[in-house]
Amino acid sequence: MTDREQPVTLRTRKFIRNPLLGRKQMVVDVLHPSRANVSKDELRSKLAELYKASKDAVSVFGFRTQYGGGKSTGFALIYDSQEVMKKFEPHYRLVRYGQATKVEKASRQQRKQRKNRAKTVRGTAKAKGAAKDKKK
Repeated sequence: MTDREQPVTLRTRKFIRNPLLGRKQMVVDVLHPSRANVSKDELRSKLAELYKASKDAVSVFGFRTQYGGGKSTGFALIYDSQEVMKKFEPHYRLVRYGQATKVEKASRQQRKQRKNRAKTVRGTAKAKGAAKDKKK
C-alpha cells in the first residue's frame, strides 16, 4: 500500500462551537501507526468530510508528532463559510491554503538599511536648514 492508503484515525477533543467567530474549534488527535505523519491537506479533507463542511472552510495548524511516532496532535477550525474564514483567519494561513496572495516586500535587513539611509538624508537637510537660520 502507498502512504496515502495507510489507515488514519481522527479523534477530536475539546470541541467548542464559537458563534461569534462563526466556527467550530477543536483539538485533533491523529493516529497514524504505519505512517510518519499525515499532510495538512489530507487532514483538511478528512475533517471536512467528517463535519459535512467545505474543505475551503477548514483550517488546521500546530501539529506535533509525539515521540516514537504514530500519533500527532494539533488544532482545527471549521468555519461556517469561506467568507467568514477570510474575515477572521490570519492572512498567512489564508496564503497557505491558496485563498490569498502573499504580499511581496523587501527583506527585513533591506528595509532597515533603507530607513537608516533616509534618516541620514533628513538629518543633513535639517542641519543645512539650521545653518541658514543662524546666518540670518
